[in-house]
Amino acid sequence: MKKEKAIAALAALAQESRLDVFRMLVQSGPDGLPAGEIGAKLGVPSPTLSFHLNHLKHAGLVSCRRDSRSIIYSADYMAMNRLLSYLTENCCRGNAEQCAPAACKPAAKTNVNQRLRNAETEKRARVNA
Repeated sequence: MKKEKAIAALAALAQESRLDVFRMLVQSGPDGLPAGEIGAKLGVPSPTLSFHLNHLKHAGLVSCRRDSRSIIYSADYMAMNRLLSYLTENCCRGNAEQCAPAACKPAAKTNVNQRLRNAETEKRARVNA
């Protein structure tokens, strides 16, 4: 990964709402989530959410696809892993394999109810923090 791409990705994640959106998409797995569901779960108005999703998309951290009338957003796990690799490539005196995190692979497909429970748990944790 080039330094410019890393800076763009880190800048995109350096905002509370975008970080929340990205973390939710990472948790949702490769199937992603419809924009409306993301907004409802996070309590973000549609125009604001659209701005944040476009920022993440421009940084290469998320992708989107149309499914009927919905736009489904998904985390780009390869881009996330490239960013993590870039950040850790020189750690441990050049022996990154000693301290680098294992590559993230999307979790197995979870059902909608499980995703909703996970989102509610995360929301409560944020409120209590």
